[in-house]
Amino acid sequence: MTRVSESRTASVTGPAAGHPSVSMALGALFVSASAVLIHLSGTSPGTASFYRCLLALPALVPLALLERGREGAVPARRRLVTLAAGALFAGDMLLWTAAIDEVGAGLSTVLVNVQVVMVPLLALLVDREPPPRRFVVSLPFLLLGVVLASGVAEGGAGGSRPLLGTVHAVLAAVCYSGFLFLLRREGRHGQAVQSYLWVTVAAAVTSLAAGVLWQGVDLTPGWTAVGWLALVAIFGQVLGWLLVAVAAPRLASHVGAILLLLTPVGALVLGWAVLGEHPSPLQLAGCAVILASGTFATTRSRRDS
Repeated sequence: MTRVSESRTASVTGPAAGHPSVSMALGALFVSASAVLIHLSGTSPGTASFYRCLLALPALVPLALLERGREGAVPARRRLVTLAAGALFAGDMLLWTAAIDEVGAGLSTVLVNVQVVMVPLLALLVDREPPPRRFVVSLPFLLLGVVLASGVAEGGAGGSRPLLGTVHAVLAAVCYSGFLFLLRREGRHGQAVQSYLWVTVAAAVTSLAAGVLWQGVDLTPGWTAVGWLALVAIFGQVLGWLLVAVAAPRLASHVGAILLLLTPVGALVLGWAVLGEHPSPLQLAGCAVILASGTFATTRSRRDS
């Protein structure tokens, strides 16, 4: 990324932009609240996905207009990339939201984070960005942690339909990985807020269209549900993903992917504290393996980011 792009990014996010690892970690922790808040809203995947994007727009539009005044508009050819990223994000949200009830709020977030393998792989195949040896060594342990945390190893997991929820969560991971890869790639050009706004608009439209065909979209879910989804929009879409969108282009792909593993940690804690979910010792051990492996993979490689 050029010095110009870095200065533009800093003008958007302030002091946190100088510490992209901190921004990514904070964004991941904000996003971790989404699973529990969506569960509390009691809405369908399409309804939750549509409203969390729609309700974020009043906060994102003014920020994008301020950025446009400083840096100009995002070129049309780049908007196509952000629209594709938004469509993938919608697929992730729809599938992942369905998995929340099926496999549990915390564990659905753990499963979707097989992105920790897929995003660096995409970076290697497309951008020729090789991950460091420590990351490659840690991959089997990261995968083992995902399997243990999913509950498959002991014949089940929390939630009403754990097997179907696992399938939905893994499919969500594919969409999630594509979204993260494109978001990071696009962010290298600067204009992070405008790009993320286009991502959010595309995700809202895709969620509405796809949601109508799958489990439906309730345009009048009630004020209580809208209140919970407004919190998802604030914590997940505005605070969480905007920080991730700004930080990801300034980090190596494997570092950003691993820092996003803070999301399942926060979700598991909130799932236990708010929803009364009780992961088994083996599932908790799987989460510990994920975090320990991630720490090993990134501790001595951050200077390469």
